[in-house]
Amino acid sequence: MVSTTRVKLVAFDSMGVRSMATIIESSAGLIFIDPGAALAPWRYNLPPHEVELKTLREFLEEIYRYMREADYVVITHYHRDHYLYRSGEEEYYSGKTLFIKHPTNMINRSQYVRAYVLLKKMNVENKAKHVLYADNSVINIDGVKIEFSKPLPHGECNSKLGWVITANIIEDGEVVSFASDTQGCMCRECLDYIHRVSPDLLIISGPPVYLGLKDIPLNTVKLVESMKPGSTIIIDHHFLREKNYIEYMEKLRRIRSDVRVVTAAEYMHREIKQLEAYRDQLWRVQSKPRVLDEIEEE
Repeated sequence: MVSTTRVKLVAFDSMGVRSMATIIESSAGLIFIDPGAALAPWRYNLPPHEVELKTLREFLEEIYRYMREADYVVITHYHRDHYLYRSGEEEYYSGKTLFIKHPTNMINRSQYVRAYVLLKKMNVENKAKHVLYADNSVINIDGVKIEFSKPLPHGECNSKLGWVITANIIEDGEVVSFASDTQGCMCRECLDYIHRVSPDLLIISGPPVYLGLKDIPLNTVKLVESMKPGSTIIIDHHFLREKNYIEYMEKLRRIRSDVRVVTAAEYMHREIKQLEAYRDQLWRVQSKPRVLDEIEEE
């Protein structure tokens, strides 16, 4: 059974890096969804602080460890905080079965190029045991069903950031849904899809309130309203880049007393560390930030 107690959230923004790296232990094997982590190259006109860099290195080591153990790897889209792309990291895909967002259909230009680099130039298509385009497919593995959505908008409808696929792991009637960068279902199409899936546990990127949204999008409110009683929403990623995220989080929590709404760090009983959101304070003790080479997300 895919018990929610066997879901491990490896790295998330609430833990200090841009990531949604998630492990699901099923009877069919270890499934690693979006095994990537990165940092914002600039925030508040500041590069990553050494604390952020150290945290990234630590989480990458943990991601590498789980990649060695994983049987199946899911890549929902090709933003660099969602997959391994650095030189040498291609080896972690060796011998794995990959379920990936289609690299040429329903994809924007930047992700098209990154998918090409990953599969062709880094030769992951040959290093992996199998590479399956997962869009709008259902895969059964020894009693475990993995159901993938058609490409859904990365945030708002018609977003220039492209499309993502969601992954739903279903075993013994329990549904764990990974809704990736749908950003709290900012597009109604995403909301309708998750409502149909009706997950027991939903892992989703929240709306990017740090980019100037005046309030929580209505569809994010409707998402909480539509969840089944007793379910859990892990809402994180873009959401935790806002210093005052807790104000928005509390609004969501007040909607339903029978739906648990938490960050990834809280779900894993870890301290919340909004390192990117507080980068300005990290640098405050230093008079001049040094230029650091870091990895972009998008």
